Amino acid sequence: MSEEVQDDGSRNSASLDESDASGAECATLDASTNISQTTISQMTASSVTATEGAKWCCHVCTYENFPLSRKCTMCRSPKSVVNEDIFRLQDGASALPTQEICGAEAVTERLKPLRISSPQGASASSVAKWPCPTCTYDNWPRSLKCAMCGSSNPAAPPAPPAPPAAPPAPPAHPPPAYTPHPAHPALGINDICNSQSASIHELDAGARRSKRRNNTDWIWLQACLGVVEGDARCVESYLSGGGDPARALTHAEVALLNRASAFDAGHTLVHLAIRFQRQEILSTLLSRISGGGPGLKRSPSYIAPDLASAIRRHIASTVRYKKGGFPVRYIGEFSTFYLPAEISELPAAIQEQLFSELLDREAQATLEGARPPLLNWRGSRLYALWNRSAGDCLPDALCQAAWGVADRHNTLRAALHDALQQRALYARWAAWERAQAARLQYAPSEAQLRAEWARLAAAAARPGQALHQLHVWALAHVLRRPILVYGVDVVNSFRGEALGYARFRGLYLPLLCEAEGCSKSPLSLAYTRGHFSALVPLAPRVLDERAAALPLTDPDGKLLPVHFLSADEMCDPESVVRRWVCAGEWRGVLAARQALPPRPLLQAQLLEEWLNHYRRLAYVLLSVYYIARVYAAAAPAAGAAVGGVAQPLPPPGATDAGPGAAAAAGAARLLQRRGRGRRHGRRVASCDVTRSATTLLFEFTI
Repeated sequence: MSEEVQDDGSRNSASLDESDASGAECATLDASTNISQTTISQMTASSVTATEGAKWCCHVCTYENFPLSRKCTMCRSPKSVVNEDIFRLQDGASALPTQEICGAEAVTERLKPLRISSPQGASASSVAKWPCPTCTYDNWPRSLKCAMCGSSNPAAPPAPPAPPAAPPAPPAHPPPAYTPHPAHPALGINDICNSQSASIHELDAGARRSKRRNNTDWIWLQACLGVVEGDARCVESYLSGGGDPARALTHAEVALLNRASAFDAGHTLVHLAIRFQRQEILSTLLSRISGGGPGLKRSPSYIAPDLASAIRRHIASTVRYKKGGFPVRYIGEFSTFYLPAEISELPAAIQEQLFSELLDREAQATLEGARPPLLNWRGSRLYALWNRSAGDCLPDALCQAAWGVADRHNTLRAALHDALQQRALYARWAAWERAQAARLQYAPSEAQLRAEWARLAAAAARPGQALHQLHVWALAHVLRRPILVYGVDVVNSFRGEALGYARFRGLYLPLLCEAEGCSKSPLSLAYTRGHFSALVPLAPRVLDERAAALPLTDPDGKLLPVHFLSADEMCDPESVVRRWVCAGEWRGVLAARQALPPRPLLQAQLLEEWLNHYRRLAYVLLSVYYIARVYAAAAPAAGAAVGGVAQPLPPPGATDAGPGAAAAAGAARLLQRRGRGRRHGRRVASCDVTRSATTLLFEFTI
């Protein structure tokens, strides 16, 4: 379609000259630049009457159609209105001549203000195209076939005879990388992708377009351009076709794209999305990266999406509106998510797979490996849940810490935006900002504070927008419970470069709510690399100890920062903490008590479905062990062949049998607990021991 756009004016002028030549007399043109619309209509109507009964020319593809056709036969474009004139569609339409001057030169002279070129008066920069004898489409001079119908160019020279085929020889050296020659223009994406073979022009137009659409490299380059231009459809097309989201640009591909300011060798689609701030595309790429291959993430909501949707609807139904001195929308139910204790009953190999698919190992390693450590240095062990990275990580992490699902319906974000409309929040926030600025010997003006508040309030209203320290404090009022953040002090880029200081670490209290109506059991979050993750404990085995201990100090015994306190409250922050948090001494440190109440019904069903997924994996692992024992009993001389080497199998109760035997023993205990051990033994014993272990495993799983 680029040829049609570039030469729309030349085709229209050519059709005008043809109509003038076929008429009995020349069209009357006025030299005046102020012609009325009535004159245009009369002139157009007269030209139509003169050519009545002749074919009409399509204004898109220039195909000549029969008079009764309502649409173009070639491109299906509708027929133009009778009184519509091309001069009304261009700049300077009022400059139509009316003087009686005949000839193509006069038409060309009058068309100059309209910037429409004429074939007879073409400039030196214009290109003479050849019309297709079949469909009348104007093609580029170098085109060997018509771009519309595929007909051959009648003026093209005959192709030279092909040389005799020589036997193929293996290349001694790999072909050199593509480098554009300075004397020739750089080839485009379509040129490279369409020149895969020397006989590309022998294909018809439909086959050429199909080959270009199915070319993986061409789709990959289009996806890179789509990220830069913000077109998510190109990225979706590349990913839906099985493209690797972690593919990196090469030097040859950067040369083809010919945009050195946008593309660098070694960059992936994720790098481009971060560089050009494409949040929606970035979330799509990260979900695909985390949803395939060995890095697959299986949260409970991924295993049971219907139950997760029901939990989100339940959260939305618990939103209440509080009247009084501090009217705000809040969640009318307290819930705390924690991992089930049954995880410890799974085999060690299955536990490792479960944690790798559930946790954010990078965030946890960052906090635990800091010096001094920021997480799990004292108190109950907390696990950082994996979370999406699209700017909604804060409400998602809080929703995961409370209910175990992400805030996909933006329930918390909507309540957050409503809370930021309260003047009481602004007054406390402005006083806090002035106190922080005074430490740096700076005094912000009221206009600056209001502008910053408006920016933060607008960010809360847009899903996918990054949230800040104020939003954490406002969400503590929405949830009516404290929020404890364990985070780093410096934010680093994806290259490891320090970007700036982070002030999220600390305790956020619902200071403007009534203490009697709030929960004293805090929710804990992790903050690393500019990203929030939910921190949840593992349920204890003893039912009486339904609580987790969250340290409120650092390893040096210093109280964590308590944000948005007033001047009087900053004099004794520990007493304020004890008022809003159930805190006490735990093994020599001040810690908050996080209550672990019984799970709601929907949450219990969600976790049961999620655990059943890994229990089935344990059954398969157990079946492999016992089927191998049956096979070894049928061939005691050969033993159990592992990797082509005959090795004897240890008994199920052996302690030094290795991780495989330990996993099988753990799976056996799990089967006995669920009452399936005897049935499983009968099934294995009934199998024909002369068959291979692979066949037996297949029959067992079926």
